[in-house]
Amino acid sequence: MQTTQGLDQQTIDIVKSTVPILEERGSEITTAFYKRMFQNNPELKNIFNQTNQRKGEQANALANTVYAAAANIDQLETILPAVMPIAEKHRSLNIKPEHYPIVGENLLAGMREVLGADVATDEVLAAWEKAYGEIANVFIDIEENMYKNVQRQEGGWVDYRDFKVVKKVPESDVITSFYLEPVDGEPIATHEAGQYITIIADIPGEDYKHQRQYSLSCAPTEGMYRISVKREEAIGDNPKGVVSNFLHDQVKEGSVLPVSAPAGDFVLKNTERPLVLISGGVGLTPMMSMLETTISLNPERDVTFIHAAQNGNVHAMRERVQEITNEHNIKSHTIYAEPTTECEGKYNKQGYIDYEFLDSVLPGKDADYFFCGPKGFMQAVYRHLKDYGVAEEDINFEFFGPKQDIAN
Repeated sequence: MQTTQGLDQQTIDIVKSTVPILEERGSEITTAFYKRMFQNNPELKNIFNQTNQRKGEQANALANTVYAAAANIDQLETILPAVMPIAEKHRSLNIKPEHYPIVGENLLAGMREVLGADVATDEVLAAWEKAYGEIANVFIDIEENMYKNVQRQEGGWVDYRDFKVVKKVPESDVITSFYLEPVDGEPIATHEAGQYITIIADIPGEDYKHQRQYSLSCAPTEGMYRISVKREEAIGDNPKGVVSNFLHDQVKEGSVLPVSAPAGDFVLKNTERPLVLISGGVGLTPMMSMLETTISLNPERDVTFIHAAQNGNVHAMRERVQEITNEHNIKSHTIYAEPTTECEGKYNKQGYIDYEFLDSVLPGKDADYFFCGPKGFMQAVYRHLKDYGVAEEDINFEFFGPKQDIAN
């Protein structure tokens, strides 16, 4: 792929010279960019997660992407592994080529606003305008192929399709499952274990629609998807939980939600190697899809399933995991941070996942490892697996929300 065919050496040199500035002030630039873009194009609030905007996570994620692109502007193919998960999310959110010029214009204006005209000179901005065009083309080309691929799938679709909630099942005090079937009754795309869908929540009283991505929590099932959603609590003015509370409180059996086709590259590897699935809290959802898929496709596979929760009241799908454990070659372990008296006999360890516990239950470093959960939980698991000797290529994880640095 000729990713920098339109860039001359002077442009490349100028962009690379900005790398130290982006490393230091990238988040300031991207924060200013988002503020400016939403002022100029408020309709984009229908696409971007405003909770992540207020928490700063989206700005930090974009800053890291821009920094990496600048550092590798003469060899953009080296950042493709980082581009792919972002492109998957863009496809799930139905980002289109016409959105990229809007982003570019406001990003350059954000640079000038934060850095000032003495640093973000006309020459620097002209170089970045060319570089951004190359970076945007990489995303546009990849996403175009993704849109084509999903259309080629049996039951696949682009944009949104109406799904009816045919069943709503409480799984714990805080997690509820929603079973979704297409209103048109036509086939739907088969998802891979670990993928997610995007739903549109049109919430009464809200100025803009909200899009949220939720992992599919079941094995591929003909004609149906299942998501399992944790009720999040809003804190002060933080709108966290606006969509999850809408789903829990206002969406009923029979309600209709617009849904995009399954997306994501955090997917199960169907090999003969031992499989280890580790989850914390609602990070259980993609792990359940992987577990149910494994017992369907490869029931003899050596599987270790580890789940950490606060206590049994918030532990979703415990009975289903126990049922699978009893019927298949599954080694299941449960950790409760603060077990209640009713939890007696229903967990293996009190406290938190630590190296000693993992060392006692893992099948060895030669295995496929997948984990998901809150950021701090995932960082601890990652460190323990690295100390245990698991190779980087065998460690698979996904953040709920913008991509973050697992090591920091």
